[in-house]
Amino acid sequence: MNPITQIVRASRPIYKKFSTSASLSSAKPIPPTGYCFELNDEQKALQELARKFTKDEIIPNAAHYDKTGEYPWPIVKKAWSIGLMNSHIPEHCGGMGNMGVFEECLMGEEMSFGCTGITVAIGGTNLGQAPVILAGTKEQQKKYLGRLIEEPLVAAYCVTEPVAGSDVAGIKTRAEKKGDEWILNGQKMWITNGGVANWYFVLARTNPDPKCPASKAFTGFIVEREWPGVTPGRKEQNMGQRASDTRGITFEDVRIPKENVLIGEGAGFKIAMGTFDKTRPPVGAGATGLAARALHEATKYSLERKTFGVPIAQHQAVAFILADMAVGVETARLAWMRAAWMVDHGQKNTVLASVAKLHASEVANRAASDAVQIFGGNGFNQDYPVEKLMRDAKIYQIYEGTSQIQRLIISREILAAAKQSNA
Repeated sequence: MNPITQIVRASRPIYKKFSTSASLSSAKPIPPTGYCFELNDEQKALQELARKFTKDEIIPNAAHYDKTGEYPWPIVKKAWSIGLMNSHIPEHCGGMGNMGVFEECLMGEEMSFGCTGITVAIGGTNLGQAPVILAGTKEQQKKYLGRLIEEPLVAAYCVTEPVAGSDVAGIKTRAEKKGDEWILNGQKMWITNGGVANWYFVLARTNPDPKCPASKAFTGFIVEREWPGVTPGRKEQNMGQRASDTRGITFEDVRIPKENVLIGEGAGFKIAMGTFDKTRPPVGAGATGLAARALHEATKYSLERKTFGVPIAQHQAVAFILADMAVGVETARLAWMRAAWMVDHGQKNTVLASVAKLHASEVANRAASDAVQIFGGNGFNQDYPVEKLMRDAKIYQIYEGTSQIQRLIISREILAAAKQSNA
């Protein structure tokens, strides 16, 4: 039994009062308690486990994987062995089943303090799993999620395409029904875990009518990596988060059995959008972890580096930068905490998930840039830690919906609510 399983099972009677699986329904149960800004003992234990793993396994190896771009299989396997992966997989598949998005975020922030690239390698599988947890039948879940419990395998989420990133409705990959099978053709791009995944969630257009609304035009499929016609491309050489395996995937006449359709024909867009409500808070938590590391490194350096006879921390210009960084870290953390708390309690968190993702992404980029500034010329050098932080931070403003898309989601929801209240 791994350490996380021991923590969760020891506290199971009080650990969770709500289902952690996001529902496609609009039911919103009212929590029996209000907010609490103190972690319970179980959450503290999970946080400490992730913190120790980060100190022992991630931080000492981060520079190596950043330089080589290798996928960190040894670290991933260790994370799997102690339960830092697959925390949402239902019990009937062999998983713990009752851990929430909040706990995932809590551990993710700690690991991201060490290296966001390695953390994405460890946690990127959650994005691929989410649609199956959200919308899969018990048979689908047991077959595909169960694999991830039995051995250290990962899944991937295939939605983005060369000409369709933020514009999900612009997806060109198509699946055509032929008897009891679907024939899949198309190309995906920027797929996290693309070259190392055992299976993929794939969103494809199944209604060829261009006038068909997105809510009915797409279908979600589970596609196995080893099926004929599935071809991962070369590993992308990215600016940051280089430990993450990011690739394009080509699907050429891939035959998908009908039992690998999620919910049914035309339900794919709804599944994909529902997934983001669960996965954007962890992205915000990862960005928060990076910002916290930037603040940590900048603070430590500002106490060591001297100018004009005193540590630079004593100069107001530097001290105020540190203060602003601290404000950013604290507010980003509160944002992901609220968004995660809401989805764990069955409440619609679309706006708050976008707020958390947007705010933490902006905070991470600003904090990394400020840390480089405090380091001065040393900050621009690879021998110092903040150069990597600045490279790693940028992608947070892009993946899982750009900062501009988050603003679009937030503004649309605000305006829709205003119109409804005035009706």
